[in-house]
Amino acid sequence: MIIKAEIITQPYSGEFTEKIYDIPNKWTSQDWTWIKFSNNDLTEWCGNFRGFPREVAVSKKHSCVLVLTSDYLFNLDCISGELTEYEYQPQYQSLTVSPSGDFILADYYEIKIIKSTLTERKHVVSPIKMDLIKFHKWSNNKLSISCEEFLSWNHVELELDGKTFEVSVKD
Repeated sequence: MIIKAEIITQPYSGEFTEKIYDIPNKWTSQDWTWIKFSNNDLTEWCGNFRGFPREVAVSKKHSCVLVLTSDYLFNLDCISGELTEYEYQPQYQSLTVSPSGDFILADYYEIKIIKSTLTERKHVVSPIKMDLIKFHKWSNNKLSISCEEFLSWNHVELELDGKTFEVSVKD
């Protein structure tokens, strides 16, 4: 079972057992992302994913891994490591997992909560219209977020509560 995943540079040939995750499509980029997976039995292996690397997150609660690249959002089963679903050309720029185990994604304008499937999404309401959303770090069950206020271009610092998924402007 996958318990950890991290983006790495291309490994040396033979350094890890490798699995290629490529979706046949003539419009994909020539970029690749390498993810090192660690299993609960301490074995490590590497996945190659089509697209430039953005983020990776593991949810023990939903027993899956989301890998975000410039070309796809991949959903892998934590037990088998198999691809269960994907989304082509996602607009998402940020990905994290909440302390409760739910995935949180942001495109340029919106934040969404994803449970165990990519179709199981919930829009997060924000007190302002956002642009250029970036996730930073978790602290005391609060996710630090920065963005620009849409049309005014004021830089704004926000917090997302990891329990209620409510967004508030930082004081």
